[in-house]
Amino acid sequence: MILVTGGTGLVGAHLLYHLIKNDEKIRAIYRSEEKIKAVEKVFSYYTDDTSLITKIDWFKADITEVPAMIPAFKNIEKVYHCAAFISFNPKDYREMRKVNIHGTAIIVNLAIDAKVKKMCFVGSIASVGDALNGQLITEENEWNKEEDNSGYSITKFGAEMEVWRASQEGVEVVIVNPGVILGSGFWFAGSGKLFSQVYNGFKYYTEGITGFIGVKDVVKTMMFLMDSNIKNERFILVSENKTYKEVFFLIADAFGKKRPSIKIKRWQTSLLWRFASFLSFFTKKEPLLSKYSAKSAHEVSKYSSEKINKVLNFNFAKVDEVIDNVVKNYTK
Repeated sequence: MILVTGGTGLVGAHLLYHLIKNDEKIRAIYRSEEKIKAVEKVFSYYTDDTSLITKIDWFKADITEVPAMIPAFKNIEKVYHCAAFISFNPKDYREMRKVNIHGTAIIVNLAIDAKVKKMCFVGSIASVGDALNGQLITEENEWNKEEDNSGYSITKFGAEMEVWRASQEGVEVVIVNPGVILGSGFWFAGSGKLFSQVYNGFKYYTEGITGFIGVKDVVKTMMFLMDSNIKNERFILVSENKTYKEVFFLIADAFGKKRPSIKIKRWQTSLLWRFASFLSFFTKKEPLLSKYSAKSAHEVSKYSSEKINKVLNFNFAKVDEVIDNVVKNYTK
């Protein structure tokens, strides 16, 4: 049997569908019935067969609570660890450490105890080192703890260290480090906000560059690696490196909406995140912009997928193709 953590998130929900279609026996961790409804919505983008969701062995638990998680590992041979807390708000740092590092340590310990054969961990390009001399970033670029890293970056790197520990204690592991993942569902969280904001007339853009990839390609790659003999390796997953301007324009064009027309400069976002932080202190609401989200909007980081391309027998979908598909599902 396969265990999936984070099955009610973007990657996890799409993964569950593809595993079910592959006739796999699956146990998925969830925290509330409402989260399962989100998975049902993702399934609806693929099929009208509403019975597929019932083929999953749903297991209610919090991955940070050991007693609750122990029974989840009964008869488990493989683990897809997709669960993570994603935030660039400094106030969430302690919770991110709890979920991303402590939670992963628990998953690793239980996997070792249960003699799990193989684990796939969904990391992030946030835990890959920066470019050297403007070159493409590869798996060989070392993460630098001396940099001004975001809490998310720190905790995802810490989680990877826990997963490597599993590889030293008998569990085969593969780690994927996806770029910005574009996919259907979860329209008001993560990359889903890109689509909802542009649809509602978002006017602003920056020209920072990063890597993007479709969620279906992330899932297909994870399944390929888990079914292969590849072990104890990590892979950057990026289809294309694009500016945020290009991506916003592609989304606007796919919706038939007006393209964002106001370029935001670095000094402007620097002022904006400070004002948002000040405002958040009084409203007690999450700031619309944080120091690190402002910083990432202008960074130029280009990633290489050469390593994974050498072992795959398929090509990643182009970003414009992914966006067209996601927009069709959004307008449903």
